[in-house]
Amino acid sequence: MSVIVTDTGFGADDWQGAMVDWADETAEAGPGAALDVPSDAAPAALARRAQAAGMVRIAFPSFADGRGFTLAAALRRAGFTGRLRAKGHVIADQYAMARRAGFDEVEIDDALAARQPEDQWLRRADWQANDYQARLRGPR
Repeated sequence: MSVIVTDTGFGADDWQGAMVDWADETAEAGPGAALDVPSDAAPAALARRAQAAGMVRIAFPSFADGRGFTLAAALRRAGFTGRLRAKGHVIADQYAMARRAGFDEVEIDDALAARQPEDQWLRRADWQANDYQARLRGPR
């Protein structure tokens, strides 16, 4: 099973659409489908393939692999407005960074949810208030 982490805590996966594998270049991910993306996908290719998808799910094979954050930020800059999910080895300490990069939610397995309970994730849910870069830029 998987646990979905949002700013309100743990929840069940409510995605009902199909999952389209990134490796299947002939498959289209439309509004009712999610595009499953590896961390080594090229940002330009992702921007092209993801625009019509209802959700993009980017894999995090290791908590030390930050390529997914780069992909998320690039995808948002390219105009993607759909649901964006990080999947895999994202830890609670990385939740604020994931949200700032553009992710709407994080999908973790039950084992990680047991090791890092909901309260640890909720402590990072106020990710906008603790953005030191925004404080340095000052009011706009």
